[in-house]
Amino acid sequence: MLVVSRFRVPSEVGGFVDAATAAAERFRSSAGCQSAEVVQNLDEPELWALVSSWADVGSYRRAFNGTEAKLVLIPLLSLAIDEPSAYDEPNQVGLNRPRGTLG
Repeated sequence: MLVVSRFRVPSEVGGFVDAATAAAERFRSSAGCQSAEVVQNLDEPELWALVSSWADVGSYRRAFNGTEAKLVLIPLLSLAIDEPSAYDEPNQVGLNRPRGTLG
């Protein structure tokens, strides 16, 4: 499973980079985390992402357990662009229906 949290950081990137690096380190210390990196967009320098790869969705969710995790992860991720962030291989996702539809 892949998680891509994007951020628009127009100025003062130092504080953002510090917080995002701490979040990536926290993710990497969590069971089931395969990788976690802070990346910057090549075409739009103010666009950044925290990209992490996980063994499964449960591992990602458990990474948020505990006070320390909440203190490091939640303040940063609350600044992310409001969009879906979790991805997986199509054969793992199954049929994807928009929320609120029947069937």
